[in-house]
Amino acid sequence: MAIEDLRKNDMMAHLIDALEAGTDIGHYGRLTFAMVARHFVSDDELVARLTKDPTVDEQQARGLVQQVRSRDYNPPRPDRITEWQRQQEFPICPNGDDPDGCNVYRNLQFPDGVYENIQQYHEQKATAHEAGK
Repeated sequence: MAIEDLRKNDMMAHLIDALEAGTDIGHYGRLTFAMVARHFVSDDELVARLTKDPTVDEQQARGLVQQVRSRDYNPPRPDRITEWQRQQEFPICPNGDDPDGCNVYRNLQFPDGVYENIQQYHEQKATAHEAGK
């Protein structure tokens, strides 16, 4: 998998283009980018991309990549990205009025483990809900 695969998603293409232009994509833009891109590129390439943001040096980029990997973050849901976007100036989603604009699950294929983690989370949530009745 590679950066070209990420361009299949409008939001990720938007973030890649902004980084290549040397734009500050904001804390949540970088976090979103790292949470998704880590499944497609090596850590070194991810760090190289993140350091194109003028507010991020290599040490900060490596720290973010390490945090995302060590906590095994799943790619964020569209509603989470929309929430994060409201907390910063840079628009993470290029088309704010498109409900699928921030949905990376729509047109990117993640490793099976991502989908298994999501399924497990929903099962645990349902079990907790049933226990609380």
